[in-house]
Amino acid sequence: MKHLFALGLLGLAATSPAFAQAPTPPAAKPESPYRASATKVNDLVHTKLDVRFDYAKRYLYGKEWVTLKPHGYPTDSLRLDAKGMDIKAVALMSGDKQTPLKYDYADGMNLRINLGRVFKPGEEYTVYIDYVSKPDELKVKGSAAITDAKGLYFINPDSAVAGKPVQIWTQGETEGSSAWFPTIDRPNQKTTEEISMTVPAKYVTLSNGRMVSSTPAGPGLRTDVWKMELPHAPYLFMMAVGDFKIYKDTWRGKEVSYYLEPKYAPYAKQIFGNTPDMLEFYSNRLGVEYPWNKYSQIVARDYVSGAMENTTATLHGEQVQMTDRELLDREYGSESVIAHELFHQWFGDYVTAESWSNITVNETMADFSEGLYAEHKYGRDAADAHYYRYLRRYLSSPRDAAKTLVRFHYDEQEEVFDLVSYQKGGAIMDMLRTYLGDDVFFSGLQKYLQDNKFGNGEAHQMRLAFEAVSGQDLNWFWNQWYFAPGHPIVSIDYAWDAAKKMQSVTVKQTQPGQTFRLPFTIDYYVGGKVLHQPVTMTEASQTFTMALPAKPELVNVDANKKTLWLKTDNKSAAEYAFQYAHAPLFVDRREAIDAAAKDQTIAANRATLLAALNDKFYNNRLAAVEALKLDDKAMAKAAAPALRKLAATEKEPWVQASLLGALAKLKDKKDEAYISKQLSSQSYNVQGAALRALATVQPTQALARAKTYEANAQGAVAQAVTEVYAKNGGQAQWAFVRDRFDAARSQGKFNMMEPLATITGRLDDAASITEGINRLQEIGVKYKAYGADRPIVNLLQGVAKAQAGRPQAATTQQAVEQAVAAVQAAK
Repeated sequence: MKHLFALGLLGLAATSPAFAQAPTPPAAKPESPYRASATKVNDLVHTKLDVRFDYAKRYLYGKEWVTLKPHGYPTDSLRLDAKGMDIKAVALMSGDKQTPLKYDYADGMNLRINLGRVFKPGEEYTVYIDYVSKPDELKVKGSAAITDAKGLYFINPDSAVAGKPVQIWTQGETEGSSAWFPTIDRPNQKTTEEISMTVPAKYVTLSNGRMVSSTPAGPGLRTDVWKMELPHAPYLFMMAVGDFKIYKDTWRGKEVSYYLEPKYAPYAKQIFGNTPDMLEFYSNRLGVEYPWNKYSQIVARDYVSGAMENTTATLHGEQVQMTDRELLDREYGSESVIAHELFHQWFGDYVTAESWSNITVNETMADFSEGLYAEHKYGRDAADAHYYRYLRRYLSSPRDAAKTLVRFHYDEQEEVFDLVSYQKGGAIMDMLRTYLGDDVFFSGLQKYLQDNKFGNGEAHQMRLAFEAVSGQDLNWFWNQWYFAPGHPIVSIDYAWDAAKKMQSVTVKQTQPGQTFRLPFTIDYYVGGKVLHQPVTMTEASQTFTMALPAKPELVNVDANKKTLWLKTDNKSAAEYAFQYAHAPLFVDRREAIDAAAKDQTIAANRATLLAALNDKFYNNRLAAVEALKLDDKAMAKAAAPALRKLAATEKEPWVQASLLGALAKLKDKKDEAYISKQLSSQSYNVQGAALRALATVQPTQALARAKTYEANAQGAVAQAVTEVYAKNGGQAQWAFVRDRFDAARSQGKFNMMEPLATITGRLDDAASITEGINRLQEIGVKYKAYGADRPIVNLLQGVAKAQAGRPQAATTQQAVEQAVAAVQAAK
């Protein structure tokens, strides 16, 4: 699964100055029980379903034939997960003959069946169940990562919302499949499947595996039968029904298809077109060919997370659906979800985590794969930029430093879908790749997949695979990165002994808890050459020395830039300037840009930032533009010509948009023509940035222009209209801002937090102020686990400050204090 927050929800927090802070020491959580792997009494073998849908009632009428066998001991009973169903009949099958069975379903969650006799281990039997699934009547809760857990979703089934498609889709992870068919809903079960779906003939269906038949089923109806002939976990079962247009591609003779709403069908190839290349690349890199018979991707409305890797049939949330104009602004970070879900077809579907505690063998691997494909398709800088952004997100959340990657204690299984399982885990895997080298690393992944194919895996099995191919004992790596919390916090200091011609580097670990074993390389730049020194840090404070012919221009610790740590690197501005100019990697240059941004009164720092405006990779150009302190007259004078020169040639929309913001800060009339020209850009990002820039130099004109965009505002333009209203509007614009916020999905709400707070601070209507505060509080509480609490508290306090001296100041202050308390008290 790729949850929405991994797509960028925490971008604001990741760039906050508060990001560089110590991890919270691990805290005992006695309320979180130990979660053992599910005990296997019976094993699923085959699941056959015959389903029909009642759109008016939002029911599924199902018949199931589930084949099982006792696992290790004889048994005369069977327990199935079956959430909130009406059970009509339960019988044991003997050929076509049904023998009714006694069962208990008192709790409405567990279907306990007396099989009537004892079955021996390995002896197969088939149980027939006639049932009704009623997902909208089910009392279940979701989480921040997966916002709902009712398994089966009817979207606009009565066509009450004009323009919204009628759809049905399912979501199984973590244990939602048992809301629409009885099963043993645990990841350590595997079963083949057959699903017969009777649907309105005008709709398209999709499920796992291949469609084996499609036949009329009465007036206006059709029955499609889908078969999955290889075993996979119940949570990976899926169905989708709706008005979708199918674009068919191929890879090595296998069907690759994309299901989109008709409006977006013309852009299917632009959205998903790299999928065959991903299939080829991953198959070759892993040494294990894509194991399934087809690969489909479908886009659904109102999806409860980001995307889900159902076997052979990934389901995406609607945010992946874009027009040609929207695609102009798509960064790899948005495309990466396609790579992420595809890699799950190996890590998650072919070999599945045996428990939610070991979700790392699914999600860590998929997060790691995103950078892997970026490197293949777009180059090393793109991959490093992607990993760097993810690492910063993890480091921006100190509470996550208290969590282990393999997590046996939790309250709800959805808790493990977090910055540790995804972003931290991906960084750990990238670090292991660097340590072992590509040949051994990818041989280890191949062995893990081959040894556990169509079965289950956990962290130890992955370790054993790497040990087998490397010949090394890797317990030390797994113990400190998988089974212990936290990360190193280090300071790096340098000293040159001119008499001895000896360079020393002192690295100190200052984090609480364990001392990490850290292998890394130190590069010494001296006399036009680079000398490499591989070292391993094993103590809390350690000094490394190197004899050199002269004092080095630069000492670059962790030259590969893959070590997961939070560092204070005590280099001079001149050394960072040299690093920017000569060190080869994206992160080398980004570190120099970030260091230069801190004190722009130093000439070397100004020079670094100006040089970075012409960096070969757009992400660093963007960082340089955003770092410039243009309120400083000296910096503004030095930067203005460079910014205008860059604006004349820059092609990347994200950099163009940032340039517009920078030029607006200069408040020079000579830039107004450029700003006005960009109001006609085909890029929504650039057009939105131009509107914001216009609001800085000509606020009244921008307010009027924003009004013309209201009806058809999309994406960044809608965001810009909201921001212009927030800064220059008032009560007349409140309804637009509020309604846009309410209509937005999670990521959109996070993007709109600041303008929502800004306009709330400008209002005098008590009811409207309360509406704004309540919405901010809700976001802070709901997404606290993902770092939303800190920015929300700051925004709430900003509302109170902005209201000072206004008619509602006292009541606003009281409401803000209550909202802040609620956010801080939330778990």
